[in-house]
Amino acid sequence: MESFLKDSILVTAMLGWIIAQLLKVVFVLISEKRLDFSRLTGSGGMPSSHSALVCSLSTAVCLTSGWDSDVFAVCLVLSLIVMYDAAGVRYAAGQQASILNKIMEEWVEKGTFDGEKRLKELLGHTPFQVICGALLGIFIGLLRHYILV
Repeated sequence: MESFLKDSILVTAMLGWIIAQLLKVVFVLISEKRLDFSRLTGSGGMPSSHSALVCSLSTAVCLTSGWDSDVFAVCLVLSLIVMYDAAGVRYAAGQQASILNKIMEEWVEKGTFDGEKRLKELLGHTPFQVICGALLGIFIGLLRHYILV
Protein backbone atom coordinates (compact mmCIF):
# COMPACT_ATOMS: atom_id res chain seq x y z
CA MET A 1 0.00 0.00 0.00
CA GLU A 2 2.84 2.41 0.82
CA SER A 3 4.38 1.81 -2.60
CA PHE A 4 1.03 2.53 -4.28
CA LEU A 5 0.60 5.84 -2.48
CA LYS A 6 4.20 6.81 -3.13
CA ASP A 7 4.58 5.80 -6.79
CA SER A 8 1.06 5.73 -8.19
CA ILE A 9 0.22 7.71 -11.30
CA LEU A 10 -3.42 7.46 -10.22
CA VAL A 11 -2.63 9.13 -6.89
CA THR A 12 -0.81 11.92 -8.74
CA ALA A 13 -3.82 12.49 -11.00
CA MET A 14 -6.24 12.47 -8.07
CA LEU A 15 -4.03 14.96 -6.20
CA GLY A 16 -4.31 17.27 -9.21
CA TRP A 17 -8.09 17.13 -9.03
CA ILE A 18 -8.31 17.44 -5.21
CA ILE A 19 -5.92 20.38 -5.00
CA ALA A 20 -7.74 22.21 -7.81
CA GLN A 21 -11.10 21.68 -6.07
CA LEU A 22 -9.67 22.97 -2.77
CA LEU A 23 -8.26 26.02 -4.56
CA LYS A 24 -11.75 26.79 -5.91
CA VAL A 25 -12.99 27.16 -2.33
CA VAL A 26 -10.02 29.40 -1.51
CA PHE A 27 -10.56 31.60 -4.59
CA VAL A 28 -14.28 32.02 -3.82
CA LEU A 29 -13.37 32.92 -0.22
CA ILE A 30 -10.89 35.55 -1.43
CA SER A 31 -13.02 37.02 -4.22
CA GLU A 32 -16.51 36.81 -2.70
CA LYS A 33 -15.64 36.83 1.03
CA ARG A 34 -17.71 33.70 1.67
CA LEU A 35 -16.95 30.05 2.34
CA ASP A 36 -18.60 27.89 -0.34
CA PHE A 37 -17.95 24.19 0.25
CA SER A 38 -20.14 23.30 -2.75
CA ARG A 39 -17.10 24.27 -4.86
CA LEU A 40 -15.41 21.07 -3.60
CA THR A 41 -17.58 19.00 -5.93
CA GLY A 42 -18.81 21.55 -8.45
CA SER A 43 -17.68 21.99 -12.02
CA GLY A 44 -16.52 25.28 -13.47
CA GLY A 45 -14.55 27.98 -11.72
CA MET A 46 -10.91 28.75 -11.09
CA PRO A 47 -8.79 26.67 -11.68
CA SER A 48 -10.12 23.94 -13.96
CA SER A 49 -9.94 20.72 -11.96
CA HIS A 50 -10.54 18.70 -15.13
CA SER A 51 -7.43 20.28 -16.65
CA ALA A 52 -5.44 19.74 -13.47
CA LEU A 53 -6.50 16.08 -13.36
CA VAL A 54 -5.61 15.22 -16.95
CA CYS A 55 -2.41 17.28 -16.99
CA SER A 56 -1.11 15.75 -13.76
CA LEU A 57 -1.93 12.33 -15.25
CA SER A 58 -0.17 13.15 -18.53
CA THR A 59 2.85 14.58 -16.75
CA ALA A 60 3.18 11.55 -14.46
CA VAL A 61 2.85 9.17 -17.42
CA CYS A 62 5.40 11.15 -19.43
CA LEU A 63 7.93 11.13 -16.60
CA THR A 64 7.37 7.42 -15.95
CA SER A 65 6.95 6.03 -19.48
CA GLY A 66 8.71 8.66 -21.61
CA TRP A 67 7.76 11.27 -24.19
CA ASP A 68 7.73 8.71 -26.98
CA SER A 69 5.50 6.13 -25.28
CA ASP A 70 2.11 5.14 -26.64
CA VAL A 71 0.48 5.62 -23.25
CA PHE A 72 1.75 9.21 -23.02
CA ALA A 73 0.38 9.93 -26.50
CA VAL A 74 -3.04 8.66 -25.40
CA CYS A 75 -2.91 10.75 -22.20
CA LEU A 76 -1.88 13.87 -24.09
CA VAL A 77 -4.69 13.51 -26.63
CA LEU A 78 -7.17 12.89 -23.79
CA SER A 79 -5.88 16.00 -22.01
CA LEU A 80 -6.31 18.18 -25.08
CA ILE A 81 -9.86 16.93 -25.66
CA VAL A 82 -10.85 17.52 -22.03
CA MET A 83 -9.39 21.03 -21.99
CA TYR A 84 -10.98 21.94 -25.32
CA ASP A 85 -14.33 20.71 -24.05
CA ALA A 86 -14.00 22.62 -20.76
CA ALA A 87 -13.20 25.93 -22.45
CA GLY A 88 -15.43 25.42 -25.46
CA VAL A 89 -18.53 23.27 -25.26
CA ARG A 90 -19.16 23.34 -21.50
CA TYR A 91 -18.39 27.06 -21.25
CA ALA A 92 -20.87 27.81 -24.07
CA ALA A 93 -23.50 25.61 -22.38
CA GLY A 94 -23.06 27.63 -19.18
CA GLN A 95 -23.49 30.89 -21.08
CA GLN A 96 -26.68 29.56 -22.68
CA ALA A 97 -27.99 28.45 -19.27
CA SER A 98 -27.42 31.98 -17.95
CA ILE A 99 -29.45 33.48 -20.79
CA LEU A 100 -32.24 30.92 -20.35
CA ASN A 101 -32.37 31.65 -16.60
CA LYS A 102 -32.82 35.37 -17.34
CA ILE A 103 -35.63 34.60 -19.80
CA MET A 104 -37.35 32.37 -17.22
CA GLU A 105 -37.07 35.13 -14.56
CA GLU A 106 -38.74 37.59 -16.93
CA TRP A 107 -41.53 35.11 -17.66
CA VAL A 108 -42.08 34.47 -13.95
CA GLU A 109 -42.30 38.24 -13.30
CA LYS A 110 -44.87 38.61 -16.10
CA GLY A 111 -46.88 35.66 -14.80
CA THR A 112 -46.56 33.69 -18.03
CA PHE A 113 -44.41 31.00 -16.44
CA ASP A 114 -44.81 29.28 -13.08
CA GLY A 115 -41.10 28.97 -12.43
CA GLU A 116 -38.94 25.95 -12.80
CA LYS A 117 -35.64 25.11 -11.19
CA ARG A 118 -32.80 27.34 -12.41
CA LEU A 119 -30.35 25.82 -14.85
CA LYS A 120 -26.78 25.32 -13.69
CA GLU A 121 -24.65 28.11 -15.16
CA LEU A 122 -21.18 27.25 -13.87
CA LEU A 123 -20.34 24.35 -16.18
CA GLY A 124 -17.20 25.24 -18.07
CA HIS A 125 -14.16 27.44 -17.89
CA THR A 126 -12.59 30.44 -19.47
CA PRO A 127 -9.38 29.69 -21.38
CA PHE A 128 -7.43 31.31 -18.51
CA GLN A 129 -8.99 28.94 -15.96
CA VAL A 130 -8.14 25.97 -18.19
CA ILE A 131 -4.52 27.12 -18.59
CA CYS A 132 -4.20 27.64 -14.82
CA GLY A 133 -5.58 24.15 -14.20
CA ALA A 134 -3.20 22.68 -16.77
CA LEU A 135 -0.19 24.43 -15.22
CA LEU A 136 -1.28 23.28 -11.76
CA GLY A 137 -1.54 19.69 -13.00
CA ILE A 138 1.88 19.80 -14.65
CA PHE A 139 3.36 21.29 -11.47
CA ILE A 140 1.81 18.54 -9.31
CA GLY A 141 3.08 15.85 -11.68
CA LEU A 142 6.60 17.28 -11.57
CA LEU A 143 6.47 17.79 -7.81
CA ARG A 144 5.37 14.20 -7.16
CA HIS A 145 8.00 12.78 -9.51
CA TYR A 146 11.02 14.81 -8.48
CA ILE A 147 10.38 15.85 -4.89
CA LEU A 148 7.77 13.71 -3.15
CA VAL A 149 8.86 10.35 -4.53
